[in-house]
Amino acid sequence: MLVVRELTKRFGGLNAVEDFNFEVKRGTIHAIIGPNGAGKTTLINMITGIYKATSGEIYLQKEGVPPKGDDDIEEILHGNRENITNMPMYKLVHKGVCRTFQHLEICQNMTALENIMLGFNRFMSKNILLSAVRAKKIKEDEQKYEYEAMKFLKMFSLEDIANTKADSLSYGVLKKIEIIRALATKPRLILFDEPVAGLNPKETADISEIIQEVCKEGLSVILVEHDMKMVMKISDEITVMNFGKKLTSGTPEEVANDENVIKAYLGTKSVDGK
Repeated sequence: MLVVRELTKRFGGLNAVEDFNFEVKRGTIHAIIGPNGAGKTTLINMITGIYKATSGEIYLQKEGVPPKGDDDIEEILHGNRENITNMPMYKLVHKGVCRTFQHLEICQNMTALENIMLGFNRFMSKNILLSAVRAKKIKEDEQKYEYEAMKFLKMFSLEDIANTKADSLSYGVLKKIEIIRALATKPRLILFDEPVAGLNPKETADISEIIQEVCKEGLSVILVEHDMKMVMKISDEITVMNFGKKLTSGTPEEVANDENVIKAYLGTKSVDGK
């Protein structure tokens, strides 16, 4: 689904991410872990167009085009991958790429339902003149996506808070609202930046289940998270970052037993705490 090649981001004389390479397979959960300051959020900020890469390239599999080659070069030559390097985030959403944030980006003066409806924005009519007179098409769109947003809330057993303003909702519920809003954009690739940070065990389990269900529906997931129990439980593959570089990639078991990961990231214990 996604191929990153030699990606680098410099802030002055600091290489926050340097010559980074990794791939995300279709329909999998690919976790990115590492110590604080390793460059994880910088990496996903480049993938989602918030930061411009200093150098390197990012390729996204084209929608509706099945893979034809066995490697990256073949896919590019066949025209199956699109270069999305430094593409603005609003354009990436139309390509099927969406994300959540480490720090909540919720409209506090809007209801839960209205926040989720924002995710449907790219599908709605946007003619300013028609909006000004509340034309029939605009009304139909609003009714349609209000219904769709309500379906999402019911799916996650949150229908009771549909008309509650965000500033009255708990942090754990707002985390779910942000995830649902991202899903409303109908992404093919979704990036989660520390989705369970600050949550209790029950809330963490709920978010983990949502991410796993998303993957079962065919979405590809990039997960940045410090909760190692969650990462080890739900990830198909893990990439470890350290000082802006890729330390290793592999299955959870492979990463848990990698001596370099243990030394750089976890001291004397393995990833799973044994």
